[in-house]
Formats: sequence, C-alpha cells, structure tokens
Amino acid sequence: MAESTLPVEAITDPRTFTDPAALHGLLARIRKTDPLPYIAADDYAPFWLVSRHADILEVERNAAQFINAPRQALLPLSYEKQARALANGQETASYMRNLIMMDGNEHKAYRTITQSYFTPKGLEGVIGDIENLAKEFINRMDEADGEIDFVDVAMAFPLRVVMTMLGVPQEDEPMMLRLTQQTLSSQDPEFQAEGGARKAMLVMYDYFKKIIDDLRETPNNTLASVISNARIDGELLADRDVFGYFNITATAGHDTTSYALTTGMLAFLQNPDQLAKLRADPALMPLAVEEILRWTTPVKHFCRTAVSDCTVAGKQIKAGDHLLLSFPSGSFDEEIYEDPYTFRIDRKPNRHLAFGTGPHVCLGQFLARFELQSFFREFLDRVEHVELAGTPRFVEGSFVGGVKHLPIKYRMR
Repeated sequence: MAESTLPVEAITDPRTFTDPAALHGLLARIRKTDPLPYIAADDYAPFWLVSRHADILEVERNAAQFINAPRQALLPLSYEKQARALANGQETASYMRNLIMMDGNEHKAYRTITQSYFTPKGLEGVIGDIENLAKEFINRMDEADGEIDFVDVAMAFPLRVVMTMLGVPQEDEPMMLRLTQQTLSSQDPEFQAEGGARKAMLVMYDYFKKIIDDLRETPNNTLASVISNARIDGELLADRDVFGYFNITATAGHDTTSYALTTGMLAFLQNPDQLAKLRADPALMPLAVEEILRWTTPVKHFCRTAVSDCTVAGKQIKAGDHLLLSFPSGSFDEEIYEDPYTFRIDRKPNRHLAFGTGPHVCLGQFLARFELQSFFREFLDRVEHVELAGTPRFVEGSFVGGVKHLPIKYRMR
C-alpha cells in the first residue's frame, strides 16, 4: 500500500472515504509514523486518532475509563451546536437516546432488553425467513436481464429483514431506506434532503411512534413489541429511548450490512480468484464472510471520551479528551494481519474490528453474519458469471459507508 500525502486532518473530510486507496495510504502512514496523532481540524473538536488494533482494543475494553458520552461520532461543531439547540427546544427526535449514547449500568440495562433476541439461539426462528428472502432478492436479479446496479438488491435485502422485525410493511420500505440514508449518510450530497438529518429523524419518529403506541395497546412476540413494552425498574421506557432503540435498529440494522454486501461484492469482482475459490469450496463461506467484514468495515469510527488522565500508546491523555477509534485502520494493521491489503477468503485467524469489541460490541453481529452468508450462498448457487459494468462509487461519509453504486453484468444459471 503506497503511503498517501494527505494531511492527517483529511480523516475528518467525508470525501477521503470515497477513495479506499487514499484512505488506507493515510492510515498506514499514521500507524507507522505517529499512531496516536492529535488532530485539530476546522469546525471539529480536537481529538486523538487511535489507529492501531491493540490500542483500539485497549480503549474499547476499558469502558469505565473511556466513555461514549458526550460525543459518539465525529460531527462538525456547527452541527452539534444546532443539535443542542434543538434538544433545548424539546424536539423528541432531536434529543432521542440510543445504546451508543449510554454508558455503565444504564447501557447494560438497555442492552439486556434485546440481547437474547440477537444471539444465535435467539435468531434460530428467523434464519429460514432470511434464507427465503435471499432467494427472493436473487430472483430480482433473475428478472433484470443480466445488468443492474447491485446496490438496488444489496440495500433492499437487509432492509427487508430488519423492517420486518420492526413491523414496517413492505410498501413503506423505500421511505425508510431514504430516511436511514439521510440519517447515517447525511454527509453525502446524494443522500441529503431539505431539513437534513434532523428532518429525517423527525419523520422517522412520527412513523415509529404510531407503531410503538399500537404495540403497547396490543403486544405481540415481535422484536418491535419487545422494545415497545420493555421496562426498567418497573417503568416503561421514555418515548425518546424507545424511539432511540427503533432508530438504531432501523439504521445500523441494515445500512451496515448493505455496505458489507456491496463492498464485499466489489472485492470479489476485483479478486475473481477468490470468488472462484469460494465457488469451488462453499465450506469456506464463514471465513469468507469474516474477510468481507474486515475488508469493508462499514462503521468507520466511534468516539470515546477519557474520564481521567491516562496514557494511551505512550501519550498523555487528559480527562475530557476525545479519542476517535479508526476501525478501518485497526482492521488493516500490519502488526495483526499478514499482507492486510490482500483480500483472502480463507484468512484465519481474522480478528477484525467491524463489530467493535468490549461492552459496546455490535448487538446485531450474528444477524449480519447470517444475512451475508445466506445471500452469498444463494448468489453462488444462482449466478454463473458476474463482472463490473461501470465505475463503482463510494459513499462520501466518515461515519458509515461503502460502495453506493455498483453496476454489474451477470449470467444466471
């Protein structure tokens, strides 16, 4: 990997993430020359960039010392100022809370609400549904005469899975896709809309509020009902917290998996020997999915704040300092991975950071793995040949992203 000449401040620029080679060149240089730089970029609160795998693990596992509040993601100060003003105005969707914003016992209590649902055992009842949906969306390819933007399928499949869990009817899925993109990928001009992410959140709040009210009136055994009727210390959750749960499930529950699918497909197209290897030995699928997750790392970062003075990577961190955990950097760390810039579906071990680690490790990790395995198994069974039919385009965003357009040509069996 050639080192990039980009300045370290480029990590705050959403456009950096549209060029994987430039991004990884920058991160490789940082890991080599100064693995914990202090970055002060225009319109951003200063932060330490945690670039090495071992240091990211140290910070994530020490949740008492490095907390999620008050800054979970890298956002412009102008945006944060606007959000605080809206919260003071009591717009429910603007000051909603979700698991990412919580720490300590509160985080543990809220996480427990759905934790058993997202274990492999808890998901046993939906595996068959996921496999059937994979067939349905490969059928869409069969009906498209051999050429599509693969994103149309890769976005719709995980979306259907998670929206079904949340009680969203199929006809409302296009709206929910638009709202989630306007929320998580709001830095990208293609996904921006009038009113921005705040407006999208308000529309989503109004929509889910109706579902929540209905499920409190008539509970059932769905995930949506579990969340809507959850109690902590005998009390129903506040509206903002229930909505926060719906919001994080709706957004993180499909956008991340969708970008793993699209960027994973691009990796196969750019490395046809690995696709052929998987076709020849389908038993490699679980390992292949782990390599897809490492290679794509859809969540690019989370932030932590130091509770007290401490040392990380030999540098003195002050209480209140912010640290940005760069997951793509950790997942390509030369100290952990042999030949990290080679896409290798039989890589083992594969200690990637796509789901994070520690107490905030992704709740939906097993669901995402089931979805990726189901889709690529069906794809290999049904699609005989696939190739690029145009130029891939990446999301312009520093938080969550991947390939947003992937024109392909293919031949069904």
